Order: sequence, then structure tokens, then C-alpha cells
Amino acid sequence: KNDSERSVAEQERVLALFLADHPDADPRAAQLAAMEKELAAYKPMETPVMRELPADKRRKTHVLSKGNYLLPGDEVAPGLPEAFNPGGVAEPDRLAVARWLMDDGNPLTARVAVNRYWAQLFGRGLVLTEEDFGTQGAYPSHPELLDWLAVHFREDLKWDMKALLKSLVLSEAYRQSAVVDAATWERDPDNRLLARGPRVRLNAEMVRDQALAVSGVLSRKMFGESVFPPQPDGLWRAAFNGERNWATSTGEDRYRRGLYVFLRRSVPYPSMITFDAPNRELCTVRRIPTNTPLQAFVTLNDPAYVEMARALAARLVREGGTTPEERVRHGLRLCLLRAPADPQVRALLELFQTELAHYKAAPEDARALATDAVAPAPEGVDTAELAAWTVVANVLMNLDAMMMK
Repeated sequence: KNDSERSVAEQERVLALFLADHPDADPRAAQLAAMEKELAAYKPMETPVMRELPADKRRKTHVLSKGNYLLPGDEVAPGLPEAFNPGGVAEPDRLAVARWLMDDGNPLTARVAVNRYWAQLFGRGLVLTEEDFGTQGAYPSHPELLDWLAVHFREDLKWDMKALLKSLVLSEAYRQSAVVDAATWERDPDNRLLARGPRVRLNAEMVRDQALAVSGVLSRKMFGESVFPPQPDGLWRAAFNGERNWATSTGEDRYRRGLYVFLRRSVPYPSMITFDAPNRELCTVRRIPTNTPLQAFVTLNDPAYVEMARALAARLVREGGTTPEERVRHGLRLCLLRAPADPQVRALLELFQTELAHYKAAPEDARALATDAVAPAPEGVDTAELAAWTVVANVLMNLDAMMMK
């Protein structure tokens, strides 16, 4: 038969027989051989797993009298809360705990999960004590809503976290205006009644990331080792008697996200601690936000934030237009993500003119603020003018709206 007279199956069969006798004729042979050679270079990878120790090797746990490990009391056996485990578990090992967590008869898992997602979006959970749903925890502000969300998350969304977040951000409660009048504020300052949209300050790491993004220097690099961005001098020398120094990162690593900043528990990164980041000595489910003058001191004076302000000033000069008003409006749009108000523009223009006059009279101060070995001044820009824009950029980055979600 000719090829035109054969069916597709017959053509494939003839081709297979031919390639079996002439393997070099297969155009995929060389590609397959190269891939097999590349695969052979990789060593087999092992994935660690957890297993229960034999019964005779498991550690015995005792109640400690007054918390003193030198005074062990009665021995404690593994088990699950009886209120949510009426039938009991034959062998309460780790696998049994995992199954119990996701069991339909356990109401806690879904409730705790949706409460934490709610807190991420609204600033505080329906149950304020995210870390404690027991008798010492707070009573939910909207118990029926919490119950419905938990059932919806488990049964309708099938534990789909992205779907849950989408339903929350599209809800009428979240999409309300955050503007509040005096009467409403007096009645419900913490917005427990959900009469307005959430207005929440960014977490410590996000405050830094926001400043990096607006200034235009944020690194999009992902993964890798920790980085050492600029921080006030002398902190590590004070903690380690001068034996350790903070090796400030250079290049792109200097501007990586807060997630990658190196943290030592005894000397945590100061600007993040000021904005209520934990020092990681203890597990922290919920951060308690504070509002102190020291936070403004950090974002106005910390070396890293001054450097970001200098970068934002260069960005305003480079892409903000040719007149001071155009640059001010561009900066406000970058920082507020909305059309700037005329009173804001006038105030910043007045600040720019005042600072420009000051730095023209003090050229040494202008050079100290506007130039840096890491971020040199753009070509063709007067040093006094760039210093004045740096002050304006510093104010822009310290607007309340810059640090709010």
C-alpha cells in the first residue's frame, strides 16, 4: 500500500517499525539523549517526613508544679478536646490531630481561619482575640456573621482561600467609605459595628515596601538570602561589644522588600520594631498597633527613609514635569493614588520655595542632603533644588494616607 492508502493507525505502525530498525532517523532522538544526560546529572532528592517514635522512646510529659520543671507532677497523655471529640480517637497521634482539625464535626478550624482573613482586611477580627477562641477570648462582635462565613468557607468554597478573600473584598461592608463623622466616631471609634469601611495602618514590613515602591527603587527580585538595608550606625556594636558590624547591602539588595531584611532577635531591625513588628522571640498571631511620635521620627530621619526620599525627589524631577506645581501634583498622585487637592498643592509649593531659599543660602547642607555615593544626583539638576525636592518628598512619604490601607 501507498501512504495515501493507509489509515492513520497503519501509518503510525509503519513509522514505529522503521524507527525501531533505524533509531538515528528519529528527529527526537538527539533531544531525548540530551535530556537524559541532563537528568542523570541531578542527584536524587529526599523529602523529610515526620513519623511517630516507638512507644518506648516517646518523651513523657508532666504537669509542672507552679511551672517549675524541677517539680514534675502527674503525667499527661496525648489527647484531643473532649467537647469537640465526643467519640474519641483510638490513637491520638499527629495524623489523628490533622484529621480532627479538618473534620466536619470540628467547628473551630473554619471559624479561626475566616476570622484571621477578616482581620487582615478590616484591621481586627470579628473575634478581637485572634489568638484565643477560648473562655479567655473576646466574644464575637457579629456571631451570626462569623458562623455563616465559617460554613460558607468550608462547604461552599471548599476551603478555597482566594475565593474567600474575593468574597470579603467584594462585600458591601468592605467597600464602604472610610470617612466618618463626629457622631459616628463618638459612638463607635473602633468600628465594631462596621458602619464604615476599614482604615488600617500598614504592617511594619509594608510601610517600608510602600516607601520603596513610591520612590521607584523597589527591587522585584525574589528568593535568596537575607539583606542588610541601611540602619542607624552603632546598634550592633552596642549589642555585641563591637565584635559584630552591620554589613550594609549594596546594589539591588539594598532595596529589597521587608520580607528579606535580616532580623536578629537581640537587635531587630529598628524601624520595623518601631512600627510594631515582633522580635520573633515568641509566636505572635496578632500585632497590637500603636501610634507614637517615634514612628514619625523614623520615617523622617532614618537613613533608609532619607535615601528613599532622595530617590523620590529625583523621580519627581525626572518624570513630574517642568514646573514645581506639576511635580508636586505628580508626587501627590504617586503617594495618594488620587487627584491632589488644591490646599495640599499650595502647602507643598510653599514648602518647596522655603526650602529652596534655605539651601541656596547653605550649599554645604544642600550637598549633604541631595548627593550620595549610592544615589548620585541626576545630571543637570541644581543641588539646592534637588535638596528642596528631597524635603518635599520626605513630607510626601510621611503623609498619613501613605501608611494606610
